[in-house]
Amino acid sequence: MNEAVKATHIEEAQPIIEIENLSISFFTRKGEIPAVMDFSCNVMPGQAMGIVGESGCGKSTVSLGIMRDLSNIGKIVGGRIKFKGKDMGELTEEELRSIRGNEIAMIYQEPMASLNPAMKIGRQLMEVPILHENASSEVAYKRALEMVAAVRLPDPERMMRSYPHQLSGGQQQRIVIAMALLSKPALLLLDEPTTALDVTVEAGIVELVKGLGKEYGTSMIFVSHNLGLILETCDRITVMYSGEAVETGKIEDVFDRMRHPYTQGLFRSIPLPGADKNSRPLIAIPGQLPLPQDRPKGCNFGPRCHHFVEGVCNAAEIPMIPVDGHDGHFSRCVRFNEIDWSQLPEGADKKQAPVTPGATVLKVDDLKKYYTVAANEIFGGGEARVVKANESISFEARESETVAIVGESGCGKSTLAKVLLGLETATSGTVTLGNGEIQSTGIEDRGVNTVSSIQMVFQNPFDTLNPSHSVGSQIIRTLEKFGVGKTVAARKQRMYELLDLVKLPRAFAERRPRQLSGGQKQRIGVARAFAGQAKVVVADEPVSALDVSVQAAVTELLMDIQRENKTTMLFISHDLSVVRYIADRVVVMYLGHIVEQGTTDQIFSPPYHPYTEALLSAIPIADTSVVKKHIVLDGDIPSAMNPPSGCPFQTRCRWKSQVPGNKCETQLPPLKDLGNGHKSLCWLDDDALRSMEPVISFDAADGEDASV
Repeated sequence: MNEAVKATHIEEAQPIIEIENLSISFFTRKGEIPAVMDFSCNVMPGQAMGIVGESGCGKSTVSLGIMRDLSNIGKIVGGRIKFKGKDMGELTEEELRSIRGNEIAMIYQEPMASLNPAMKIGRQLMEVPILHENASSEVAYKRALEMVAAVRLPDPERMMRSYPHQLSGGQQQRIVIAMALLSKPALLLLDEPTTALDVTVEAGIVELVKGLGKEYGTSMIFVSHNLGLILETCDRITVMYSGEAVETGKIEDVFDRMRHPYTQGLFRSIPLPGADKNSRPLIAIPGQLPLPQDRPKGCNFGPRCHHFVEGVCNAAEIPMIPVDGHDGHFSRCVRFNEIDWSQLPEGADKKQAPVTPGATVLKVDDLKKYYTVAANEIFGGGEARVVKANESISFEARESETVAIVGESGCGKSTLAKVLLGLETATSGTVTLGNGEIQSTGIEDRGVNTVSSIQMVFQNPFDTLNPSHSVGSQIIRTLEKFGVGKTVAARKQRMYELLDLVKLPRAFAERRPRQLSGGQKQRIGVARAFAGQAKVVVADEPVSALDVSVQAAVTELLMDIQRENKTTMLFISHDLSVVRYIADRVVVMYLGHIVEQGTTDQIFSPPYHPYTEALLSAIPIADTSVVKKHIVLDGDIPSAMNPPSGCPFQTRCRWKSQVPGNKCETQLPPLKDLGNGHKSLCWLDDDALRSMEPVISFDAADGEDASV
C-alpha cells in the first residue's frame, strides 16, 4: 500500500484510543494532588504517539491511567478515555481485565519488574496465550518460540529454557516486548523502554519496535524524555509540562516549527549537532518544575519563561490553541503568534575563548586490571578464571582538558575509574598523577593531598549523600578530611563559597538531601568534588540520571568550574551527543581495550574504528535535518570472562570480511597510528579506511555542509 493511500485509510479510520480532557489526581493524607490536567490526544491505527517531558510532568501517569493501574490513591477525576470507540470508564472490572495485557499491553522501563525471577522465560511467555486465549500448552509454546525468534534473540529454544537472570538487560527487554506482543495488542504503551540500556542495544530495540509495529499494525504511545528517540520512532508528539500537555502535533511541525516556549527550552538544552561549548553553549531552562500544590495561575511555565508578560500569561487558565496552517498542531501559549522564536534569553549568547591545555596531569601507561574469579566462589571449588577488565590502557590528560571515555556497559570504564581513585589497585602498568605513581596505592593508603587531587562526581546523586545530615555539614566534613580551613568558621565560609560556585542559595546549607531535586543533589556532588581544589575530576555519567533541562545546567556548571580552576576532567559516558559537546579528546573502550582515541573532531569524522562507527549510528539525534547511516550491531557485548580471540570486536564487526584471511579472529590488531595522535586498534588497511563515509550528515536542503 503506498503512503498516500495509507494516509487516507488512517484519516478515515476510527482512533484506536481517544483521550479527552483527562484529569488524574492522587489522594493522600495531605489532600488531593492533581497529577494530570486537561490532557487530550488521539492515536490512529498503526500510528505512534510520543509523550515527552521532564520527570514529574505526568507522562507515565497518563499511561497508567489508560491501563487503570493507578494504585489505591490514584483516580481519574475528569475527562474520559475511549478505546476502539468504547468509554473505558463504563467498562466492568472483568471487561477491563480482558483488555489489559491482551488488547492493550505495556512495556515498563525496568524489564525485571515485568519478569518473574523464579520462572523460566518459556513458561512466562506461554502464560499470555493460555490465559487470554485458552490456548493449549503445545500451541502456546509454539507461539512463544516464534515470538522469541521475531524479536531477534539468538537460539530461541535456549532462551525459553533460561531464567531471567541468565539474560542480559537488552535480552530481558526483548523478552518483555515479545510478551507484550504475543496477544497482538491493538495498542502498545512503552514507558521509557530503553533508558536502562546501552545506546547500541537501544538502537536494536528501537528498530525492532518500529518493525514489529508495522508488521502487526500495532498503535503505540511511546513515553520518553529523549527527543531523538521520539523522532526516530513516532509520527506525532505531545510535550507535557507540570501535568498539562503544552504542545502537540506532527513530528516535523513540533520539531521544526515549535510554538511553545517550553518545547523550545527542551531543544536548547540538548547538545544537537552544531552546539559548541565555546561558541554555541547549551541554554538551560531556569528555575524548577513547580510542585503540584505550587502551580502558578495561568501558564504553568510562566515563572521560567523569558517570553512571559505580566497580566497576559497569568490572567486566566490557558486552553490548547490551534496553530494556523498546521493540521493538528496545538499549543498552550497565548503569545505564540507574537514571539520572536529566534530571540535568545538574556546572557545566553556568551562566547568563551577556547581553553589551551597545559602540561600533562594524569598519565596512564599500559594499565591492566585482572580479577580472578572461582567458577563457584560462593561454595568453593571449581576452576579459577581470569576476568580481564582493563587490557593495555594508555592515554594522557592535560591541565584544563576534558577527556571523554566512552563505551557500552562492561567495557571497563568504571573499573578504570576505580583504579584511578584507589578503590582498586592495578594488576600491572602505571598511573602517574602529577609526579607520583598511584596505581598500586589503595585509597586507604593514599595521602590527603593525593585523595583531594583526584575526586569523583558519581552517576546517581541520590546515593552519594547521607540522608540524615544537612547538606552544609556534609560539605564541611569533606573540607575537614581534606584539611581545608584552620577553624570551624573558615570551613563554614568555604562551604558557602562552594554553594556559590555551584549556583545554589546559601540557605540550602541547612537542608536535608530529601528536600533537594535531583539536579540540586548533583550540584552538591560537584561542590564536594571541588572542595579540595581537585586537579583531576572523574565524572562518571554525571548527567545521565537528570532531566534534559537540568543536564544542560549541570554540564555548563562543570565547564565553568573547570575553566575557572583549570581542572582536568575525565568524563565517562555512553551518550556521544554530550561527549561531542563537552570533550576535547575521546577514548573509545570495548571489552577492556581502547579501540580508538583522538581529538573529538577525529573521532566524529571518518575514518572510524568499526565500533565507533556503530556507536555514532546509534545516537538518537533530535534534528529533522540530520541524515544518519543505519548500522545496528548484532548481539551483546561478549563476557569479559570469556572474550573472543583476536580482535575484541570481531564477533560484531560488519567490516571483518574486508580483512583477508582470518587475522581478525586469531590476532589482536596493532594500535595503528592514523596521524596527529589519532589511534585505532584495527586490521583494516588504508584503502578500507579511506572508503569510509560520514555516519551523520546534514540534509542538503538545510544549506549546511557538515558531517561527523
